[in-house]
Amino acid sequence: MSIGEFVHDETPTSEIERLEALYRPLADAVRDLVDATIRTTVDDETIRQARADVEALVARLRARQLDGPAGVRFNSEARAWNWGNAVVGQRNALAPPLELVRDADGLVHADVVLGAAYEGPPGLVHGGVSALLLDHLMGETASAGHSRVTLTGTLTMRYRRGTPLGPLRLEGRIDREDGRKVYVVATLADAEGVTVEADGVFIVPKWAS
Repeated sequence: MSIGEFVHDETPTSEIERLEALYRPLADAVRDLVDATIRTTVDDETIRQARADVEALVARLRARQLDGPAGVRFNSEARAWNWGNAVVGQRNALAPPLELVRDADGLVHADVVLGAAYEGPPGLVHGGVSALLLDHLMGETASAGHSRVTLTGTLTMRYRRGTPLGPLRLEGRIDREDGRKVYVVATLADAEGVTVEADGVFIVPKWAS
């Protein structure tokens, strides 16, 4: 049974955890490959050979694959997985990935290190990447620990200064609620303090309320 893009899948939680342990190192290796591709200064022939090697690996992995998006899946044990997600996807090398922590007082936070693949201005995180990470963190905050589905209604960003590449901290919390609207505030910061502030309105869709 599916609801929108959310798919009920009775794969046991133990099997999901086994698969995550299997695929996570592969995604990590591909993430390293992306960084190495950006930074490498090896000779032309090494580049040509590396390309051939990568193309061969892609062919092996495409021998059997899903059609369309990975989607969001959940089982009856209240275990959800979203492996293709651009922010937290365990099998998505484009994702940092963000690992969210939810405190008892409602604060949701994550520590992340962003490298060369996320650069915009020289040495700084691309502003769109900052928005991507904050949007996801805020959506997770609004969902109140996955107890409800929320979708982004509006998102306002205030870029106080450039966000340097390297270790960063994201924090978000629910400011207030009004019917199906959940108001969330969040920040992105480096060791020197906040670089981006955000506030957003997240909507609980009628089909999920």
